[in-house]
Amino acid sequence: MLRKLAAGAAVAALIHCPASAQDAYTIGLTGALTGPPASTYAPAVEALRVYLERVNAAGGVNGKKVNLILQDDSAEPGKAAANAKKLIAQDNVILLMNASLSSTYAPVVAEAKRAGVPVLFASSVCPKDVYPPADPLEFCTTAFAANYDSRATLAFIKETAKEPVKIGFSAMAIPLSRGEMDFAESQAPGLGMTVVDKEVIPPPTPDYTPFATKLKDAGANWVFSWAPWVTQVRTLEALRRLGWRGEYVAWSHIEAEGELARLKDGRFYVIGANALFQDELPIHKEIAGAAKQAGVPYPAQQMAEGWIAGMVVEAALKAAGWPASAEKLAAAMANLTVDTKGLRGGPIAWTKDNHFRTRQYYRVYAWDEAKSAIVRVKDWTAFDVK
Repeated sequence: MLRKLAAGAAVAALIHCPASAQDAYTIGLTGALTGPPASTYAPAVEALRVYLERVNAAGGVNGKKVNLILQDDSAEPGKAAANAKKLIAQDNVILLMNASLSSTYAPVVAEAKRAGVPVLFASSVCPKDVYPPADPLEFCTTAFAANYDSRATLAFIKETAKEPVKIGFSAMAIPLSRGEMDFAESQAPGLGMTVVDKEVIPPPTPDYTPFATKLKDAGANWVFSWAPWVTQVRTLEALRRLGWRGEYVAWSHIEAEGELARLKDGRFYVIGANALFQDELPIHKEIAGAAKQAGVPYPAQQMAEGWIAGMVVEAALKAAGWPASAEKLAAAMANLTVDTKGLRGGPIAWTKDNHFRTRQYYRVYAWDEAKSAIVRVKDWTAFDVK
């Protein structure tokens, strides 16, 4: 499927031409469609594509089609920079989307700012620049976000732990993951927790055992990981192979629902801002139906991030009107509220100074060994974003 997405990106670029650009909203995306982190990003991009195809089939936005151009960057900053330059200079996109590791952000944002094109982070972690006071050109729909996620996770650990917390952290060696674990490390002592270790793990790591060994030997009874899924789950699995029986909390990426069922680990929690598909909401059934009809090979439960991004793109383009420009679109995005229909605990609500959302909601899920099922451990908890 990763090859299919990459091929689709090439086809999209081939069919794009000045004539179509004059009569369509043209937007572009650079993303990790291949490479180690692709499991977190490629399904979300596929969901975005399916969503916008459905929009086009229903008549488009304001009577105009949405031309989505996909470019693979394999999570490499150099490729992401080249993609951004091409999408802006050659394809004349009015919106640039990023679905890749945080190491690609700086070059992508730099290209966008030079051209005055808004950037939407979709399935890639929300950078601090979307928080108040937000950068005028940066926006984010992704569920996970720096600082707020750690606050919510540490609060959950504090209220759940039955003994003094000795906490360790696991990060991927990329800017935002490392920075978030640094932040959590600074916050934990104020909550009465003892920080015993922090492991920053290179992305191509073949063996997580040395890092897990350090966490175990440091005496951690809780470990918190906020990183791409590969780092989170492989750290956990390495710890379990070493016989560690502590509590482990990870961010609920799109892989989380399937992985909870696979691992069946009663001491493994995932915290996130998306409702899992096991909740069987009407929107979940709609997404599952669309995925089946489109022949998407990924589980429907991995499509929420991309679906939400599609909902927001559609709403933003509708608000920008026709003809649209990057400037008009950025202005429309700075005053936008989108109902997520239960996929989140509340709407995506952007203001002039807040391009993340005004309130962030968190849920915690885990595997219940007695019920042999995934259960909600903690329902929606709201944090105001200021």
